Amino acid sequence: MERFNEHIGAVNSCHNDAKIQFESFQDQRHSVSNVLRSCGHEIDIAYRTRLTTALDVTRFLLKQGLAFRGNDESTSSSNRGNFLELFEWYSQRNTEIFEVVNQNALANNQLTSPMIQKNLAHACALEITSVIINDIGDNYFSLIVDESRDSSVKEQMGVVLRYVNKEGRVIERFLAIVHVSDTTSLCLKDAIDSLFAQHGLSLSKLRGQGYMELQICEVSSMV
Repeated sequence: MERFNEHIGAVNSCHNDAKIQFESFQDQRHSVSNVLRSCGHEIDIAYRTRLTTALDVTRFLLKQGLAFRGNDESTSSSNRGNFLELFEWYSQRNTEIFEVVNQNALANNQLTSPMIQKNLAHACALEITSVIINDIGDNYFSLIVDESRDSSVKEQMGVVLRYVNKEGRVIERFLAIVHVSDTTSLCLKDAIDSLFAQHGLSLSKLRGQGYMELQICEVSSMV
């Protein structure tokens, strides 16, 4: 190698350029792949921090039963809605979060859009439902159904399960809202069958039923 160095030539010579490239190849710490790997790891950490923050805000709003959206969510608004305001409040009190959200994050990777909010709320709903179903286990339970209409005047039914948990306490848990074409017994039976199949519930474990404001002539036909 020493003899080779003696005949490197001019600074811009091919030999000198090859020598530089060879030394760069040997220095793996500054290689392109290593730099990209390091940057990728930092991006992953920043993304996880933003996602965890958005999820914490979502969980709080769901627990308190608060609305997510605001009437005016523009940057000039004095009140952008519960989700964005709480997200901003949270980031202002945590330096680690502040450094990776809002103006410090890419515009297409904020994780605060309405679609992201809905996806997070849906993910929380799936986890909560899973906990309820696991808590029921193989125990008997009762069914309570209430009919209502949404803002678009579409028929829907709210489904509540009542059961005794492992500690001997009577528990009532809201399970789902299901849209139905009408509130006849046949339509509701099909909807309940589909809901039970979706969550792995068995009609053989059903020991009581209650229906409010429903147009059902024969409640017994539901089972």
